[in-house]
Amino acid sequence: MRRFGPAVVAALSGVLLYVSFPPRTLWWLALPAFAVFGWCLRGRTWKAGLRLGYLFGLGFLLPLLVWTGVEVGPGPWLALVVIEAVFVALVGAGVAAVSKLPGWPVWAAALWTLGEAARARVPFEGFPWGKIAFGQADGIFLPLAAVGGTPVLGFAVVLCGFGLYEIVRQVMEIRRTRAVRRGAAAAALLSFALPVVGAFAARPLVSDTAEDGTATVAVIQGNVPRAGLDFNSQRRAVLDYHARETERLAAQVKAGKVPQPDFVLWPENSSDIDPFSNPDAHDVIEAAVKAIGAPVSVGGVVEKNGKLYNEQILWDPDKGPGDTYDKRQIQPFGEYLPLRSLIGAINEDWTSMVRQNFSRGSEPGVFTMAGTKVGLATCYEAAFDWAVRDTVTDGAQMISVPSNNATFDRSEMTYQQLAMSRVRAVEHSRTVTVPVTSGVSAVIMPDGKITQRTGMFVADSLVQEVPLRSSETPATRLGVLPEALLVLVAVGGLGWAVTAGVRARRAGDV
Repeated sequence: MRRFGPAVVAALSGVLLYVSFPPRTLWWLALPAFAVFGWCLRGRTWKAGLRLGYLFGLGFLLPLLVWTGVEVGPGPWLALVVIEAVFVALVGAGVAAVSKLPGWPVWAAALWTLGEAARARVPFEGFPWGKIAFGQADGIFLPLAAVGGTPVLGFAVVLCGFGLYEIVRQVMEIRRTRAVRRGAAAAALLSFALPVVGAFAARPLVSDTAEDGTATVAVIQGNVPRAGLDFNSQRRAVLDYHARETERLAAQVKAGKVPQPDFVLWPENSSDIDPFSNPDAHDVIEAAVKAIGAPVSVGGVVEKNGKLYNEQILWDPDKGPGDTYDKRQIQPFGEYLPLRSLIGAINEDWTSMVRQNFSRGSEPGVFTMAGTKVGLATCYEAAFDWAVRDTVTDGAQMISVPSNNATFDRSEMTYQQLAMSRVRAVEHSRTVTVPVTSGVSAVIMPDGKITQRTGMFVADSLVQEVPLRSSETPATRLGVLPEALLVLVAVGGLGWAVTAGVRARRAGDV
């Protein structure tokens, strides 16, 4: 047990962190998870920290990302986890190195932020899934998203967890020695208390008050013929489903059962048939838009000059298609295939699933719909701080996250992504709508609360009057600065630890 106990405990604490994530609302389990992780790492060599960090990463990411193998098998899922856990392993090595410094929980939490910052950028432009902030949509720390975005929210949770362990350690040390080291005890208490106090102090930043009036928005979920990748083989059926649900809503409006929406939001891939080159698809969309009598944002797959784009199209009932937004952060292995020749040599079936790479857009998406500026972050983009923030700095009064989760069946992926949108709502103090092909579609207030949601794999629509806002939170104004400052703290802690280690070895040699 002395030899293998820490390894087992590190892996299990990673599993505990996973359990704190949606669809469960056990956000508070992140604190004991990091407390136990701190126990595993404190006082150990960086090599031991590397091993234990990797096991913690596997315990966390293996169950968290199991949905990535729903349709393609365990190979890509396991490969993704093996790579992503390397970042956690490096954090573990760093935490072990700084664990003997005064106030070590601060340096350790900043190192976790550094690891998340790196993981959100490399390889293949990053994979931020599993940021600690995305597990805190129901937690007391959520208001900190408005202070400094996901980096500050995540840092606070990790700091509180490491601080919890340090408090326990200090209490045990006092019982053993009957002596109190006031500086160390104060640092432990502050590490735990300051994030909690900061979260309550940030509550005034969270508001769902309308600053620019309100808008009545409709979210359409048309459903798909079947779950899985082969839903694409019935692309026309997917379009017909969304047109039919829009026309059904129009009939309800005409009957006075629901209010007339100012504008309507369709999901990503609601028309996988290019309406610009296929007259039948164009006519189906046109008829649905005219029936509802309001502008509609349509998710389409569009070809331009031989290139494919995942595009949102602003479709006006009088003028037809107008402004467009091309998805900028496209998903590796889903919308484009890096290392295509190498992957094809391993398994040709994988290359057939992405026959042609999608191209990237270059401009933020903000549609003016019935006088309301609606920011667009398409599906995968919701995981990236910059992709959501620049819609707000470009004038968005609310945000829409059109998504297509049909390929992931009934997995936890849908709920994990929905939690991201809730965090983004608080981060930028905006209403966020989530129109999804097959569920869960939702309307989220600027305080992160879900007011309406659909089930999964049902046709449905949501109509609601939502507040419009134009003020910017500190997180919106500061952008990447809080993350950069925390990265500098992490680098400073590592530098201090390395310098102290070198001096200690020299002193021992003398």
